[in-house]
Amino acid sequence: MSMSGIFARVVAGIGAGALAWRKMQGEQPNPAWGSAPRIPAAKSQGAIPTLKMPTARGWNKGEKPTAAPGLKVNAFATDLDHPRWINVLPNGDVLIAESTQIAGTPRTVFHYAMQATMRRAAALGISANRITLLRDRDGDGVAETRGAFMEGLSQPFGMALIGDTFYVGNTDGVVAFPYVAGADGITAPGRTLVTFKPAGHWTRSLLPNADGTKLYAGVGSLSNIAEMGMEVEEGRAAIYELDLVAGTSRIFAGGLRNPVGLAWEPNSNVLWTVVNERDGIGDETPPDYLTSVRDGGFYGWPYCYWGQTVDDRVPQDPAMVASAIRPDYALGGHTASLGLCWMPSGTLPGFPDGMAIGQHGSWNRSTLSGYKVVFVPFEQGRPSGPPRDILSGFLAPDEKFSYGRPVGVALGPDRSLLVADDVGNVIWRVTGA
Repeated sequence: MSMSGIFARVVAGIGAGALAWRKMQGEQPNPAWGSAPRIPAAKSQGAIPTLKMPTARGWNKGEKPTAAPGLKVNAFATDLDHPRWINVLPNGDVLIAESTQIAGTPRTVFHYAMQATMRRAAALGISANRITLLRDRDGDGVAETRGAFMEGLSQPFGMALIGDTFYVGNTDGVVAFPYVAGADGITAPGRTLVTFKPAGHWTRSLLPNADGTKLYAGVGSLSNIAEMGMEVEEGRAAIYELDLVAGTSRIFAGGLRNPVGLAWEPNSNVLWTVVNERDGIGDETPPDYLTSVRDGGFYGWPYCYWGQTVDDRVPQDPAMVASAIRPDYALGGHTASLGLCWMPSGTLPGFPDGMAIGQHGSWNRSTLSGYKVVFVPFEQGRPSGPPRDILSGFLAPDEKFSYGRPVGVALGPDRSLLVADDVGNVIWRVTGA
């Protein structure tokens, strides 16, 4: 074994020992979910925070996630290369962004151990930098046609089609390409609309507004709590609004540590997002969250969380803390809620209007969380009850390995829900049983 491998194991062992000690001291999960969550007080985990992540195993032939009662699941497509995000075109073509996080230079011993752990969990590696096109021509719920729609991209993630222009959210910016309806691919050069700083939280989700005049993009922070200073975080931890008519862009809302999935609540026409919160102060503290997004709003990062709860590890700005907006709905600590789409009533039997959320799963708490697709019901434009599982069973009962990890979610062309599984390298399709 190389010296780097030995070092990673030693550091991971230290993290595991710290985890075991915290368990002995009675630190147990305290679920923080819903509109009025119980969030435990911050409890510093020290220089070596909890580091726990299952080994990526994948699915054996015939294995699949567990669908909720009344639902069934099948593989829409398999053998992909780290599929992260899904976009369904008006003609029923399904586009899959295949990309992954790329290792940077470790800044601390913890970052080194974290990267070693993420590699083992298939969360870090060589990015395919591709968008793949899938077609189910015979309507049997399985894509029999597959091809490279675009290649040579820069960690592509978000996608959007507006008229005859196809937009890609690369990690370093949003690029517009000419699109011909029904085309098997795009090879024409693109036009950059806005540039973003790469590294750190690298995903760039995209969502157009109803009339196609604006495009919204999620851009996460570089670091956990701005430990390298706020200068390097400038222009990050925000949702951008791109005015496609004027050719301008601006920060629409800030203080969002890692806003990934974006969706419209169609009855109120309000923008919603799911956000990954900070690490290192407890299993449930603070929770990741689902929230409506106000124009000009500030949501606390890095100074505070869940409203005005101050993070005393961060140099403070009282004015910013006072302006922080409390999120709408807690999704549990470190669930890594990434995927988001509006799911109208009747999409799946027994499910009313609400949001489907792909929870990628934790890597930094004593009892793993997430690793499922959940549903949050809505009434009158707001979350209206406890979450429900749509898909589970991505994590082994002993938490030692994961079969898969759900990420992006999207409505399929046939009243199904499609789920990208980047460890299983599968697109799952969920329908009524």
